[in-house]
Amino acid sequence: MMNWDKLISSKRFGLEDYHNVKEEDRTEFQRDYDRLIFSSPFRRLQNKTQVFPLPGSIFVHNRLTHSLEVSCVGRSLGNSVAKLLRIKHKNQISDKISEIGSIVSAGCLAHDMGNPPFGHSGETAIASYFSEGNGQYLKEKYNLTDSQWNDIIHFEGNANTFRLLTHQFNGRRKGGFVLTYSTIASIVKYPYKSDYITEKKKKFGFFQTEKDDFVKIADDLGMIRLDDYKYARHPFVFLVEAADDICYEIMDIEDAHKLKLISNAEAKNLLLGFFSEEQQERKKSHMNNVKDENEQIAYLRSSVIGVLVEECSRAFVEKEEEILSGTFSSPLVTCISTMVKEAYEKCQEISYKKIYKSKDVVDIEIAGYNIIYTLIEKEITAVFNANKAYSKQLLARIPEQYEIDSEESYQRIMAVLDYISGMTDVYALDLYRKMTGMSLPSL
Repeated sequence: MMNWDKLISSKRFGLEDYHNVKEEDRTEFQRDYDRLIFSSPFRRLQNKTQVFPLPGSIFVHNRLTHSLEVSCVGRSLGNSVAKLLRIKHKNQISDKISEIGSIVSAGCLAHDMGNPPFGHSGETAIASYFSEGNGQYLKEKYNLTDSQWNDIIHFEGNANTFRLLTHQFNGRRKGGFVLTYSTIASIVKYPYKSDYITEKKKKFGFFQTEKDDFVKIADDLGMIRLDDYKYARHPFVFLVEAADDICYEIMDIEDAHKLKLISNAEAKNLLLGFFSEEQQERKKSHMNNVKDENEQIAYLRSSVIGVLVEECSRAFVEKEEEILSGTFSSPLVTCISTMVKEAYEKCQEISYKKIYKSKDVVDIEIAGYNIIYTLIEKEITAVFNANKAYSKQLLARIPEQYEIDSEESYQRIMAVLDYISGMTDVYALDLYRKMTGMSLPSL
């Protein structure tokens, strides 16, 4: 069984030799939150696609606003779980439990920081360039190991987040963001390396370059080891995942309503479905105090989030023993009460049909795929032909923090992926246009 005292650790990655327990008003986990929110990679999320194309006249969510909202929901979930655990254990539980809200909030803030431009189409473009595109020759030509190749052909934003937070880039300090062990572990949704990918589980949590770093953190926290580089999840991962699931599904309904992809009546019916008939009448009464349709939807959305926070908190505490023993693996949103679960699944069904397959969403995925694919093609060609004139021009644009001149081919490839995945949609598009001669810098 995992132990709460070990699972909640303020030890900082990269500063282990200086670790000591301190009692201050601003806890170490709140420092994690501040460190993330003031960072450049976090700010760049404002120009990364969430679901819909970046806003024109109507504002919809981007990766930044999504992450901030997930963080708020995560804090509520963490605080609620801490309260319920104290009641369940009659206060016979670690005092560290009070920190759950701060840790989960920081983890939620960081959970999407490794995602490349253009959302999942960016991930697909990177992976497919190596698995089925022009990059297929690299494995054999540069003697990449099977494990290294798995990292690349299954490129994963989750693993890239762990790398971004922990990797020592050129000229940067040891430990990356130097976050606490618990905050780092809370974002590793798939706590195993790419070698453990299966047909059913095609995601993973860390690259070969960071596998030993993850083991160091996981072992120190007392996470259950299932194999050499495979672990049971840290319990807080379930709360970060739940916060993301709640925001992703419910906020997309609100955005789709603003963009008129779903009608006002349909949006209301979807959100009212989370409540009993008696509760629905009360919600309608409160909702009708305002006439603005967007405000009415916002009221229902906030009410639904409150219900889901309560339901997921209860599910976490009910499943505590299974979670701590490493035998639980389902998302918390699948363990909620029947009525609420059915309403959530209805939102998922409508989202898939009318949102994720909408013309605007598909168009940005197609464009994003081609942009990222082209950038990888040119940059990979440049790093392996560094002496050519055009390669020198391309490589001159890459910041020194990326190890493009590494003696290891795998490291050079990872450096290119670091560079491209860190771009905003706007920057990637601008660079694509310049590389292809579609636009010129103003003089």
